[in-house]
Order: sequence, then C-alpha cells, then structure tokens
Amino acid sequence: MRGADEEARVGRPQPVTVELLLASPRQRYVGRPGDGPASPRGPELHESVELRAGLGVVGDRYFAKRAHRDASVTLFAAEQLDLVAAELGAPGLDVAATRRNVVLRGVDVDALPRGAVVSLDSGDGPVELLVGRPANPCAWMDVVLAPGAFRALRGRGGVRCRPLTDGVLRLGPAVLTVLDARSDEPMPPGPSRARD
Repeated sequence: MRGADEEARVGRPQPVTVELLLASPRQRYVGRPGDGPASPRGPELHESVELRAGLGVVGDRYFAKRAHRDASVTLFAAEQLDLVAAELGAPGLDVAATRRNVVLRGVDVDALPRGAVVSLDSGDGPVELLVGRPANPCAWMDVVLAPGAFRALRGRGGVRCRPLTDGVLRLGPAVLTVLDARSDEPMPPGPSRARD
C-alpha cells in the first residue's frame, strides 16, 4: 500500500540535477580488488548519453545484454556519497568510482519504490524508466572510494532500472516525475535518515 509521502510524489515534477553520466564499454571491477581496476577503453564520462528502450545506455558494458535488460541503467543519488564521505571522514570521494550510469542530485533515488515508473527529462524529452532492484555496492568500494565504503553504501547504492522509452539524457538541470508508483513494498530509509 502506498504511503502518504509516496502518494504526494506521484505526478509531481521534481527539479533535479544530472551530475554524472557514465557509459563504460568494459567492466573494470574484475578479479581481486587488491589488484586494482582494469584500465578504461575510451571515454567513460559523457555530456550526454542515449538510452534505448529495453536495452540500456548505448555504449555501456551492459547494453543489450540479456542478463541485464531489467537492470541495464543504474541511478544513484549524489547525496548518498556525500553522507558516506562524512561518515567515513573521507571528503572528496569520486562519484564516478561508484560506476553508476546516472547520478542525480535532488531526489532520494533509494526511496523510489520497486515497480515505479519514473520520467527523467534533461531537455531532450522525457525518458521513462521502470525502477527495479537495488544496485547493491560491491567490495571494490573499499578500494576505489575509501575503507568502509562498501558497508556504508549498503541500502543506499542506488537502483537498477529498465528504460521503457528511447531518449537522451544530458548533464545539468532536469525534471524527475514519478508517473506510477505501483509498489506494495515499504519505502527504504532516505538519505537524511540515520544509519546503524
């Protein structure tokens, strides 16, 4: 059943900022974290990215991969990394190291209910995404961000989504609208709530 906070968000455009767009042609966190990440093949950070319905981010390592079709786009709240940095006493953590495709500021991404349909419009028309499972952090976070980041990001590592429409996302101001929040799952704690 929808909570009062969730109900209030449905249909209300929310201003956000797209702070980072990542499309990496290769998986870089492979093997043992102590060996360090694999080197990039070409640019990974972009001013804009193209999304294709049911396939993901064009040029990304998970684009059109059958096993990742329902989780081909990852959304992450920049505020979560700010909180982790403060908790760990590690200012200046690089959000690109989280390897999330779309980093937003101004919305609690982790509070988006599984099964919700959201629209994200950064100026080229809306892209609709179906919110799926959480994007759980991996042990690499302790190496590429800071010791303790893996544990600190649990429950706030973003969400995996399936694009429902084709479109383009760009860095800068955008509008996020929850079009449908049909989940019966309880909403997870937001970034402003304390963690254990």
